[in-house]
Formats: sequence, C-alpha cells, structure tokens
Amino acid sequence: MTDRSAVVDKIQTLKKKKNALILAHNYQREEVQDIADHTGDSLELSRIAASIDCEVIVFCGVNFMAESASILSPDKMVLLPEISAGCPMADMITVGGARNARTDFPGFRYERGYTYPAEFTLKDIKKIHPGVPVVTYVNTTADVKAESDICCTSANGVRIVESLDSDKVICVPDKNLSAWIASKTKKEVIAWDGFCHVHERVTADDVDVVRQEHPDAVVLAHPECRMEVLEKADHVTSTSGMIRFAESSEAKEFIIGTETGLLYGLIKNNPDKIFYPLRKDMVCPNMKKTSLNSVLHCLESETYKIKVPEEIRVPAKKALDRMLEVN
Repeated sequence: MTDRSAVVDKIQTLKKKKNALILAHNYQREEVQDIADHTGDSLELSRIAASIDCEVIVFCGVNFMAESASILSPDKMVLLPEISAGCPMADMITVGGARNARTDFPGFRYERGYTYPAEFTLKDIKKIHPGVPVVTYVNTTADVKAESDICCTSANGVRIVESLDSDKVICVPDKNLSAWIASKTKKEVIAWDGFCHVHERVTADDVDVVRQEHPDAVVLAHPECRMEVLEKADHVTSTSGMIRFAESSEAKEFIIGTETGLLYGLIKNNPDKIFYPLRKDMVCPNMKKTSLNSVLHCLESETYKIKVPEEIRVPAKKALDRMLEVN
C-alpha cells in the first residue's frame, strides 16, 4: 500500500466514523476531487450539504465557501482544511473597514455605470446611492452578503438584476462579472473594482492564439474574464455551465477559460472529447493549498471550524434565499 492510498483509507475511515461529508470545489487538486463525495461550484456544494444528513462538512475550497456552508447548515460542523485558503477577490470588498484594500487603481467608468476603488466600503457606496439594491456575488464573505439585498452567481447574475424593481443596481465585487451583466441589461450597473486574478490575466490576444492552435475547438469563458475575452468566446458560462455544455455539445474539442482544475473532471467524464486550457497559468494558488494530508488532519483534529455568527448568518441567508426564490 502506498503512502497516498494509506492516507485515503484513513480519510474514508474517519469520514464514516464522524458522519462527515467531503466537498471539493471544481478548482481543487485532482487527488482531492477524487476523494470528495461531491464536486461542483461553491453554492451548489453548500446546497447539497444542507440537503444531506451528515454531522460534519469538510469543505475543500476557500474561506467564503465554508462560510456559505455554515450559513445554510448552521447545525452542522463546517471544517476548512486549510485556514489560509482565502479568496483575494472576496477580500477586495469590506462592509466598513479596510481588509487588504487595493489603492493602486483610479477606478473606471462603464457606459452606464462606474466602479469605486477599494478604499471605499460597501456601506460608503450605499450611502452615496441610497435605496439602490445591492447585488452581491456569492464569491464574497458572509458579512458582505449580510449587508446585501440579494446574492447572485456567475450563472444567474443577469436574471437576478432583471428581477429587481429598480432601474439602477449596485453589483459587487467583480468588475468583470458586473460588466457582463451591464452588457445584457438596460439597467445602470454601479460596479466595484474587484476581480479574480486568475481570470483577469486573460486577454483577447490569448483567445486569438489558442484559436489558431486549436481552430476546431469551442471557446468557453467564465464571466469573471474581461469583456474583451467574453466578446471573443463562443459561450460564456459558469463552471457548472461549462460542464453541462461540454457534456451535451456535439463538438469534440473545447478551450476552457477558467481555472485549470476544472479540466480534470471534464477530461475524466468526457473521454471522447479533448479539452485545452485558455491559458496554462490559470491556476489559483489558494485553491491548490488543500491536500490529502490537510483533509486527513482536518478530520483527525476537527480543524479549522468555520462558524458564521447568527447576527451575520441570518441576514446573509436572506440574501441567498431571495436569490433562490428568483431561480
């Protein structure tokens, strides 16, 4: 028995003993995806965990994902194997205080909206635009969700904005998702200047290069990419949307414009199709922090516990519930 198989066996034994459920985001390491009970995007996994009879949720992802699981499953123990696994984009917005604030950009203007730099807080923007509903991407911390009117995902952002009885909305924190939403609605989108560094690095030139290399491939891009990239893509969708599209499409080759971890499941579940990364360096270091050993340690020592306080959990859940009512 190899060291790796021994670790896997210990994980499976502890999982059964503690009635635990292991969740792994699509961007996790291959070996972590392999030992998970479920893989998927962050909100999808949290909803699955809430519907399953278990006592412990091991969330192999980043901090805000474990928080979402805690919001939807307050009576279950939620464990994050790597406490330092955070999301830089989520940390680009705060409710009312600096947290890794970026001050190296001037902000910019859309055709019908504008963004605010991160030295502002969400409460600042709400004061500047009183009464304007706040649509918060699920890739945010629990306290930001709690300060919001409704949440959205990368898949339903346009639908959520259209559902609101307002001709103006505040969208936080991803400027690229906000730009995509703004291009699909007549409403004014007031955006934050946050971004995912993995998706932000991709350019239109990257799309041109990879198309030349694989002319028969369909280009799928995540809406966290820049508009110049989305405009060149054949299909813009979330990670779950990419999985569904690839499985149902008659095409045989695909260029995947998101974190490279998604390719593992795509290749494994579609052996008759070929998948290429839009850029080989679309790798999130935080998503790769979780290892088999950290999952084992997490189950052995029950660390690190993620528990959202009730005064934050309740309003945050309301924002998530309002989104789910639209769906």
